[in-house]
Amino acid sequence: MDATTAYDMIRQTIMTTLWASAPVLLIALGVGLVIAFFQALTQIQEMTLTFVPKIAAIFLTVVLTLPFMFASLTVLSDAIFDFIVNGFG
Repeated sequence: MDATTAYDMIRQTIMTTLWASAPVLLIALGVGLVIAFFQALTQIQEMTLTFVPKIAAIFLTVVLTLPFMFASLTVLSDAIFDFIVNGFG
């Protein structure tokens, strides 16, 4: 295995991880911003107001995007296993 192949595998792994986690991170960011804006407007500083909606949104997003995440990680693992089976070639 040369450096180019190792670099390509690492790049592909990082990009797959970013793409698989992007929907959850974007929803968490969006919900967090909406809640922070709501708290700033109403001056309600309740701690559970920040956690409960965000956790619910994240859970719902994970449930809805699980097939996409599974497919992305399956493609990556198949590529890495094929690389291993072919003798690091």
